[in-house]
Amino acid sequence: MADVAVATHGLTKRFGNQTAVDAIDLVVPRGSVYGFLGPNGCGKTTTIRMLLGLVRPTAGTCELLGRPMPENVRDVLPEIGALVEGPAFHPYLSGRSNLARLDAADRAVDPRTATRRIDHALDRVGLLAAAGKRYRAYSLGMRQRLAIAAALLSPRELLILDEPTNGLDPQGTREVRHLVTALAADGATVLVSSHLLAEVEQMCTHLGVMRTGRLVAQGSIEQVKTSTRQIARVDTDRPHDAARVLTGLGLTDVSADGNRAIGAVGSIAVEKIVPALVNDGVPVLGFAIEAPSLEEMFVSLTGEGFDVSG
Repeated sequence: MADVAVATHGLTKRFGNQTAVDAIDLVVPRGSVYGFLGPNGCGKTTTIRMLLGLVRPTAGTCELLGRPMPENVRDVLPEIGALVEGPAFHPYLSGRSNLARLDAADRAVDPRTATRRIDHALDRVGLLAAAGKRYRAYSLGMRQRLAIAAALLSPRELLILDEPTNGLDPQGTREVRHLVTALAADGATVLVSSHLLAEVEQMCTHLGVMRTGRLVAQGSIEQVKTSTRQIARVDTDRPHDAARVLTGLGLTDVSADGNRAIGAVGSIAVEKIVPALVNDGVPVLGFAIEAPSLEEMFVSLTGEGFDVSG
């Protein structure tokens, strides 16, 4: 599992009679930006808290950076930066002073490099100019940026960010997206829990989709999309004949309208469709496979709508 940053096996958490996380098997490849999606209350944050050792699982196992948890928590956590359920800082201290207190409590770092590392973290999230301002005067977006800076005080192999763009304006959201992409380019693995589908689609390489405590889809973005409903579209001047051929091949929900026939591909091999049409004498003027958008994919997997604009 050297190429996997996060791996869980049957990870489960129950609170009394309620199952919050139900036997999930996460696989987060090293160097990926993994988008962790799902409606509110589906178990994403509980899962993240179990990964970090903040909540003990009811059943199952977890490995971070190739090492079992929680047995290796003291060795592994210094290599992980995390933002979970929003920032918590001292309101009367400045942004820089808050980071200095956090850094001083970290036994894994060199205190002689604290000033340089703190300034670098503040600069990466665009807060260097406001470093001397008291935290209580920060806007919600600035507080979220400071929390991300806290996760970047030293080089991390793995970053786990729970809703990192919460409270940010569009410009701040774009900056966080670029930051996450840059961190992955530098070799870090980033797990991002988010409700902004458009942002996830732009910055993530892999997805995991949760529904009522279960992991209902996982893989690269393309793998997850192609695992859901795909539509074959045939442009032809004989749409009803084309519809007949599509039905014969096993496509479902086939319909013909104007100069077009469409059908759901399912498990049918896409490369068989055009030859079957041609062999039946149906002229093919155009052919395309329409993959679902990320929003359509999410709705098909969870049965729920989603905030796509933020």
